[in-house]
Amino acid sequence: MKKLFTIIILSLIFISNYAISAPNYTYSTPSTFKLEKEGDMAKSSNEQILFIVDLSNSMNERMGSRTKLNVAFDTLRETLQMLPSSTYVGLRVYGHRTGFTPKQSCTASQLISPISQNNTENIYAKLSSLNAVGWTPITYSLKQASFFDFPNPDAKKRIILISDGGENCDESPCDFVIELMKYRDDIRIDVIALAIGDDDANNQLKCVSLVTSGKFYNANTAAELQKSLQDSLNLQKEVQGVIIQK
Repeated sequence: MKKLFTIIILSLIFISNYAISAPNYTYSTPSTFKLEKEGDMAKSSNEQILFIVDLSNSMNERMGSRTKLNVAFDTLRETLQMLPSSTYVGLRVYGHRTGFTPKQSCTASQLISPISQNNTENIYAKLSSLNAVGWTPITYSLKQASFFDFPNPDAKKRIILISDGGENCDESPCDFVIELMKYRDDIRIDVIALAIGDDDANNQLKCVSLVTSGKFYNANTAAELQKSLQDSLNLQKEVQGVIIQK
């Protein structure tokens, strides 16, 4: 009994001394640490981004002092310059060529710059050689992009579709993505409707974004297109302040 009492006393002394001398741990954050927002996908190395750009004949229509085509190309160039070089990005277009048959016109879609890092200069070069001449095979383009264009099957996949009209081939992009989402949850599609005045076409494209948990934007001016792209990519222009000493 005396031995047990001695053990209890020694244990209490040890616990008391440890409590007094134990270090006081606190949480700290290094000054260089930056928390990446969950939605900041453009800067995540774990996501692949594919632009799909409409080059149908209607892109030759005017938007202010320029054609829709020139507005889209210029704005895309400016936006790509804001992306980190580590971003995985690529470009697919449709309507860049015509065909002798409806089938040829409705399959006129091409991955002209495969998804990779440090890819902006290659995309610039490809854009400068393209013309808007064809139809609007949106569904075929989405099928090709979803099944063949993303090199890393395990990474997040995002499509940013820029179109000035709805599907004019015998398919429905809305129906396609509804079926796609039944067994795929790794693709998100943002849609930028470029000065579309057709309600049916707008609803068709809204469905594509809604079903895939993407965003839908209406862009009727170059400024609205630029803002839509930056919002889609969660990009913000850096504002530099200059202090002038009087």
